[in-house]
Amino acid sequence: MKIDRFNYDLPKALIAQEPAGQRDASQLMVVDRTTRKVAHSTFAEIGSFLPANARYFRNNAAVLKARLFGERPTGGKVECLLLHPAEDARTWWCLLKPGKKSLQAGRFGREGEYSAEVLEAGANGNYKVRFSPERNESVTALSERLGIMPLPPYIERTDDDPRREADNERYQTVYADYAKQLAVAAPTAGLHFTPELIAKLEASGASFHDLTLQVGIGTFHPVQTEHLEDHNIHREWYEIPAGVLQQLQANGPGPRVAIGTTSVRSIEDALRRVTRGQAELDPRGTLRAEADIYIYPPYQFRGLDHMITNFHLPKSTLLCLVAAFLTPGSEDGIDWLKELYAEAIAEQYRFYSYGDAMLIL
Repeated sequence: MKIDRFNYDLPKALIAQEPAGQRDASQLMVVDRTTRKVAHSTFAEIGSFLPANARYFRNNAAVLKARLFGERPTGGKVECLLLHPAEDARTWWCLLKPGKKSLQAGRFGREGEYSAEVLEAGANGNYKVRFSPERNESVTALSERLGIMPLPPYIERTDDDPRREADNERYQTVYADYAKQLAVAAPTAGLHFTPELIAKLEASGASFHDLTLQVGIGTFHPVQTEHLEDHNIHREWYEIPAGVLQQLQANGPGPRVAIGTTSVRSIEDALRRVTRGQAELDPRGTLRAEADIYIYPPYQFRGLDHMITNFHLPKSTLLCLVAAFLTPGSEDGIDWLKELYAEAIAEQYRFYSYGDAMLIL
């Protein structure tokens, strides 16, 4: 299948540069797969489109302030994006800018704060780096103190942009678990929820279930091969507690609603492993694995009834996943999704990470 089928034109003005004034004030497109009807609302009203006893599954990963800055011994500037730990807590795989010069220099750092040794180049343009903070602190604590949010490249910020302070709060979900501060991109469908909205839904009978997926930089990479099937899908670590896994396997009492494509990816990978007898559980019944699942039309979903998602980049694996969810087991969702996106553009929806949302029933 050619990736050009997942292309569309988007006016640059509709790429959201900051979130809505209130999280749940975002626009919400509601798509009914049975009737093929579309409704337009606000996210605060999402409960009116779902059964009161809906079960929501959400990714509670917190975003790491993963972008660090330093200097090489020669004085040249280095921008370092933390990706994930390597063999120990002080050694990380990173993206470096400039990469080759930093590798040749062998080290970089920030005087009085940290030094970093560039150990080797990886296979995908990344580098293994060993950090030595001047204070007795972890790399994540160092990045929380000195780093900045790793906003995607389509959200434009200058170094002194006053919006950066607000990004620290708004590029995190309100239910992010800071003990799991390991994502370098936000699970953006969850950015629309407020504590008040969650409490309102729970009071009506809904339940929320937490899983964790380490959202990596690969989530932003477009498919660059001519044919969709030739793309090398990114891998992301996840864990699903025993109770959450049991809820996913249960048919009731309420429908299963995935908050975001990262939740979908974790759930479908986990249930695939369970079906094949390949799920390795720890003594407490928690499933930990690395998601390598690639979802595109036609795909039959194993464990979900509805999905909440944002509006995604052209030719992205996330767009492929949403198209598959619209018409499971068929390729018809590709053209339908393009029609829905055209309607969203006509209605002036805001796109991408800080943009508006879609509920697929």
